[in-house]
Amino acid sequence: MKSTIAVSLTNYLDAGAIVAGASGLTLWQNYLGLTEGNLGWLNAISANCFGAAIGAIIGGFLADKYGRKTIYTYNMLVYMLGIAIIMFTVNFQMLLIGFLITGISVGAGVPASWTYISENSEVNNRGRNMGISQFAWGVGPTIILLLGMLLAPGKADAAAGVLFSYVEKIATLFIGNDASLEAVNVFSSRLIFGSLFIVAFIAWTLQRKLNESKDWEDAQQAQGKDKQPSVFASFGLLFTNKVNIRTMLFLAGIYVSWNMVASVMGFFQQHIYENAGGLSNGQANMVSAVQWIVIIAVTYFGFAMIVDKVNQRLLYFVGTLIGIVAWCILIFIGIKNYAALWTFTILWGIHAGISVQAFYALWASELFPAKYRAGAQGVMFFVVRAIAAIWGLAFVHIYGENGEGFNTAAYIMVGLLLVALIIGTIWTPKTRGKTLQEITKERYGDNI
Repeated sequence: MKSTIAVSLTNYLDAGAIVAGASGLTLWQNYLGLTEGNLGWLNAISANCFGAAIGAIIGGFLADKYGRKTIYTYNMLVYMLGIAIIMFTVNFQMLLIGFLITGISVGAGVPASWTYISENSEVNNRGRNMGISQFAWGVGPTIILLLGMLLAPGKADAAAGVLFSYVEKIATLFIGNDASLEAVNVFSSRLIFGSLFIVAFIAWTLQRKLNESKDWEDAQQAQGKDKQPSVFASFGLLFTNKVNIRTMLFLAGIYVSWNMVASVMGFFQQHIYENAGGLSNGQANMVSAVQWIVIIAVTYFGFAMIVDKVNQRLLYFVGTLIGIVAWCILIFIGIKNYAALWTFTILWGIHAGISVQAFYALWASELFPAKYRAGAQGVMFFVVRAIAAIWGLAFVHIYGENGEGFNTAAYIMVGLLLVALIIGTIWTPKTRGKTLQEITKERYGDNI
């Protein structure tokens, strides 16, 4: 449990970086004069999309070649560098670079963390521990959004957050009394990213003290020191096994389709609520914070505590179906209807607590042998986040400058969730109650 908590901070920082960007997106847009196209590029290269994709494919194979602990020793230093650049950003180029570096670090850490947790779990607690990891993925955004609400600048029809006066004082210290309103307001986002910097330092301190995964050490010993494949050889080996290919197609099928929806929710949610829904920045952060509180509760009680004990096919089906119902409510009632918006918020929170990502993280860490378990996850994470990057660039044009294309985008969301529902329900793997070694032997035989 101690190692699970330490490693789960990676998920906190992953989701926290995405939501921190989303929370202050309109503030950065106003401060730097960004277009919707600029916002699309920020999403595309961030921890939400292509930045994480690059990091995942590098970090996954490095974790298999040099060990899970190697990633934890250095990765958080890269994350802190990216966050620091964002904190001191004065132009779009700096913001873009900061988002990219942070995204690469997030991507490098995720395959190693999910693999490490799975390899260090007891057979009857593997799903629980992965659920706790996802729990941390919910805690990060919740804290970030609460900070966003407390530090939010005011709007014509809404009061500022209760702590915004402190934001103004800090801004005055750095940029003086003559700074523009936009320059002062964006300091609330700078401070939120500063909180991530502190957590990243704590994570680095804890993670670099972890022991190496015994499964990885055993796999290295079985291969022999003189027979260790190179990173590129491991990549080729991964794609020459039919079982690997079928597994990756299944996992990518559920995760790509679901993440195209989740990536929009992660990065554009507050912007959509402000733009299409007419909410203030503080109100948008409040609604999103409530949603993440629901996600945390459901992740713990509706996934982590029961996933090792119940029919996983049924749990997956129900959780994904709730997400489809949530989007249908926004389509048929409308995002400007407060009752519909709050119903969507609660239902999407329930769905995200029993999310496709939680099942993907569990299954992806179970279905591959130890010698390229992290590398396989890195490849899929690369594909998923790269597609999310391309989709994010397209989404801003479908959605429109003022949200006029929201309904069209919502119909696409429902279609994507239906794909994830069908693929995951039909081909749910039967891994519950089995050790990783048993699963590997059952799927690959003795020649692995």
